[in-house]
Amino acid sequence: MSIFENTERRDPKRYLWILGLIAPSCSVLPSQLVARTGLEIFWWIGPIIVLVVIPLLDWTIGNDGSNPRDEDYEALSNDRFYRWCTYLFLPLQFIGLLIAGFLWSRDALSISDKLGLAVTLGFVSGIGINAAHELGHRVEHLERWLAKIALAQSGYGHFFVEHNRGHHVRVATPEDPASARFGESLWEFLPRSMIGGFRSALALERERLSRKGKRWFCRDNNLLQAWSMSVVLFGTLIVIFGPVVIPFLALQALIGAGLLETVNYVEHYGLLRQRGRNGKYVRCSPRDSWNSDRLVTNLFLFHLQRHSDHHANPGRRYQTLRSSEQAPQLPAGYASMILLAAVPAIWRAVMDHRVLAHYGGDINLVNTKRRTKRRNESPRSAKYVH
Repeated sequence: MSIFENTERRDPKRYLWILGLIAPSCSVLPSQLVARTGLEIFWWIGPIIVLVVIPLLDWTIGNDGSNPRDEDYEALSNDRFYRWCTYLFLPLQFIGLLIAGFLWSRDALSISDKLGLAVTLGFVSGIGINAAHELGHRVEHLERWLAKIALAQSGYGHFFVEHNRGHHVRVATPEDPASARFGESLWEFLPRSMIGGFRSALALERERLSRKGKRWFCRDNNLLQAWSMSVVLFGTLIVIFGPVVIPFLALQALIGAGLLETVNYVEHYGLLRQRGRNGKYVRCSPRDSWNSDRLVTNLFLFHLQRHSDHHANPGRRYQTLRSSEQAPQLPAGYASMILLAAVPAIWRAVMDHRVLAHYGGDINLVNTKRRTKRRNESPRSAKYVH
């Protein structure tokens, strides 16, 4: 079922994008919901919404069906309403973290309730990386700084460097740590992607600074800038509320990073860009990312599921992204797919035949673990078109 397929409006979802602020609101609301209802389950509202409510809504409501018209592209890109939908994510995110710090430091909550609140904050932290993802792709100085600020809660500041200058260049190749390989389980992928992405960010930023004739310890180091924000944020919370909050801060950051990397796993599983006659990987196209047009998750994640268009056209703002017929389609939205990914046998039963069908049954066109083991070429020596 498609919701907006026949609309002629510039953006039929215009005011629905405000629903994207539900995610950071999850960090603000639990204490009030528990106080008013007496139901302690609301400490766990983050995973309940992301893993239960949204998959059910995706299944019930169905696909979006609308794409922006060419003649509306400039107007949509320049409409600042859409920017404010992402800007407002940040104050809600950090107000929720401040409230959580206060609650973690008090004895009024049980350990179970504090853990539930930490998990909820972790889901907000992970979705906050998605807000940083949208902001970090922009050329505007303000938005790039806001991206680093949004990453502070997860302590995943290197994402700012690795995603833009690493992942987007190497996506859907064996050299990209964030592109999952055919047959690779989520639990194999997570450490490989986390460690590989961190190492790549270090190398990329060191190379950039070297080209500019600058030392590692300088104020222009994007990694040090982003990590300093995490140190200031966590240090401030520890000073205010005491060291008792440290394990909860660590847990929510780990969950946030894990959620991001799980989405990475879903986005490119098994997909491989081919090489041209010149030996370079061909330019990234919509065929190199899994796509989903499920309306609810797309509103919740600012069109992240139109990932095929995002990689083919990374300069486009979220409101202008399109759902491409060339792109391989996921059978459900991200919120559902991350549940499937957690169980490797179910994931492979659902996805492996779709990967093979995308390449006409030719396993040699697939990004496999075997292919990676055969290759001796390092990421630095690989050639790309981007």
